[in-house]
Amino acid sequence: MNLASALFAPLLLIISAVSGGDDESAVEPSVPDEAAGLYPEETATQDAPDWPLGVIRSYGPQTAAQVHIEQRMTIRVAPRGGDVVVPSPPRPIGPRFSERKIGKCLPGNSIVGVEPNGPSNLILFLRDRRIVNAELERTCHSRAFYSGFYISRSQDGMLCVDRDTLLSRSGSSCKLTRLRQLVAQER
Repeated sequence: MNLASALFAPLLLIISAVSGGDDESAVEPSVPDEAAGLYPEETATQDAPDWPLGVIRSYGPQTAAQVHIEQRMTIRVAPRGGDVVVPSPPRPIGPRFSERKIGKCLPGNSIVGVEPNGPSNLILFLRDRRIVNAELERTCHSRAFYSGFYISRSQDGMLCVDRDTLLSRSGSSCKLTRLRQLVAQER
């Protein structure tokens, strides 16, 4: 029910009750031809008070507009070791890594950590202990992803090159341009 009909309906009832409501000279409200079939009960009852047609229609069945429900899921990838940055003790130089092709997509739910590496590269740590180097667009800076990132889950659940966008917690968004697996070299 709209606000105008809620305010004027009681007022119209009072006016019709005070005037008697049985006056034979009262003018019947005219119903347009296109509206005559919509609410048969309003044209059939002659004992109803003389209400404007808009008030009568406001009490009729309500029509619903189309409803569109969209389901969206966002995955948060935290930085390696949590959000707290604790200085680590100096350690000896570790193994050297070489890059290998890994394909164009990774399972999105297999990423458990991220670490910035260089101007536009991210190191992704996977659940199965693999390490992946993710290269971002040239205009993106990896330091924006120091506190992790968000990805929107796609239909296939994969994070793919040239398709998916990483959203940093600081607000910048970047597309992936290349994925390579990092493999430790033997000395």
